Amino acid sequence: MSKYTSFPEPMEDQNPFQDPAVTQHSSNTGYATLDLYNPFDNPTGPPPPYEPTSPSAPAVPAQTPPSRTTPTEARNYGSYNSQPAVNATTAELLRKQEELEKKAQELERRERELQSHGLGPGASRQNNWPPLPSFFPVGPCFYQDIDVEITQRFQRTVTIMYYFWMFCTCTLLFNLVSSLAMFIVDASGGVGLGLAILWALLFTPCSFICWYRPMYKAFRSDSSFNFFVFFFIFFAQVGVFVIMTIGIPGWGFSGWIVSLAALKTSVPVGAIMMINAICFTGQAAMGVVMLKRIHSQYRQTEASFVKAQAEFATGVMSNQAVRQAAASAAQGAFTPPR
Repeated sequence: MSKYTSFPEPMEDQNPFQDPAVTQHSSNTGYATLDLYNPFDNPTGPPPPYEPTSPSAPAVPAQTPPSRTTPTEARNYGSYNSQPAVNATTAELLRKQEELEKKAQELERRERELQSHGLGPGASRQNNWPPLPSFFPVGPCFYQDIDVEITQRFQRTVTIMYYFWMFCTCTLLFNLVSSLAMFIVDASGGVGLGLAILWALLFTPCSFICWYRPMYKAFRSDSSFNFFVFFFIFFAQVGVFVIMTIGIPGWGFSGWIVSLAALKTSVPVGAIMMINAICFTGQAAMGVVMLKRIHSQYRQTEASFVKAQAEFATGVMSNQAVRQAAASAAQGAFTPPR
């Protein structure tokens, strides 16, 4: 048992630097390398030339550091197709924000103008059109102020239509004058003079009420129902303008046919009627242009046929007479017969 439990005798401590392999390698000057070079051994002499430790060892290629993006380089953290969608959504939100800001500025402008006129937001306005003198027995019937009630981007259109209605009125009055001149020269033209008086008295107020006021209220309150009323009536009015321009004999319009025929009777009267025919032509052309312009602006608003139906139903049910008639009809329908 002693031979298994006995420990070997301690050996002398060996210096690892005294290993024959180390001493042999360090003593050989032919194998001097940069790894074994000590700059403090020979401070006066130059360092030995560099020699690789092992010719057979492959050279390790230097690794290039990964390139980093500069702060100005654009980075895409989403998919390839998500970036254009985000840009389109942002542009749409910015456009809607600009529209809301414009509407807010327009409301503030109207409020300031109402305050400058001494009227609050809920105050009632006094009618100011037609501008009749104070001693006249009949007062104004409508309130009209384009700068206050109409949005700024539609003010020019409404103003043009107002002057266009005035031009139509003046043309009808001039038609009355030319028909009177024709009646003076030729007494057989009494029917045309009578119809000219009728058209002047009929078309002047009816055109204002039937197509100008619906157009005005449509742009004032963005009313779909008034837009459709205007388009329906003004389209018929443009057709009447074309008939006025033609000048059918016996209809009371000094158009081209009547004017050319009047030249055979009297040259001065024919010239006056031709001027009237030119006014009728310009009136018809202007009507077509304004109809197209208002229709294009109508498409830019939020008006629609569905909203027009809803406004019509709301307006009908808000009428006191209609509600009483509906209540009476409902009461009669549910009352049992005696």
